[in-house]
Amino acid sequence: MASRDDIMIEITPQVLLKAYSCGIFPMAESAYDPALYWIEPQHRGILPLDHVHVSRRLRRTIRNADVEVRVDTEFDGVIEGCAASRPGRRSTWINSRIRQLYRELFDLGHCHTVEVWDGTRLIGGLYGVALGGAFFGESMFSVERDVSKIALVHLCGRLIAGGFVLLDTQFVTEHLRQFGTVEVDREEFQSRLEEALKVSTDFHRLPYGASSDEILAQIGKRVR
Repeated sequence: MASRDDIMIEITPQVLLKAYSCGIFPMAESAYDPALYWIEPQHRGILPLDHVHVSRRLRRTIRNADVEVRVDTEFDGVIEGCAASRPGRRSTWINSRIRQLYRELFDLGHCHTVEVWDGTRLIGGLYGVALGGAFFGESMFSVERDVSKIALVHLCGRLIAGGFVLLDTQFVTEHLRQFGTVEVDREEFQSRLEEALKVSTDFHRLPYGASSDEILAQIGKRVR
């Protein structure tokens, strides 16, 4: 059995991508624990891209919000926001090793961010890993109401436009359930993942400055 230090040393960006292709992802016990642990849940959260639910209120919010949504311009700011303590949560699982690994994946083009800006201020966003036709959502944050929802809807629209077929949320929360997130068992997830890895995609198929209407139109095309 490998020690915690051995586990930490063994994980490289290439090993991390291989783990994702097998349905496994790393986490730390806390932001201050230097070790990483492989996680393979018995039940997995996924957001079916052909069943994304966006409420009328949220559609209005997305269309009317005086914000700018950017992609892949501020990785460090996004992961810092995701790792920050918030009311009801003192720390997160994002430690220094996580930051380093995902920064390397970002530099390799496998990790992406969706960012919500109020002028020059980053007020929310998310990041995750793209591999074949699968996108593995890692974490999101917001410092103002509905901002993480805006980021998630923009992510879904971009994934649909880019040909992605699987959005892994790892776990199911009430926040994610309102968008249509469901839980599947490990065997079904592995089957979906195997098919998704065969798909060629383009995260940047939508133009950089895609409008909210364009994003919502993409979701409308796929929703059954």
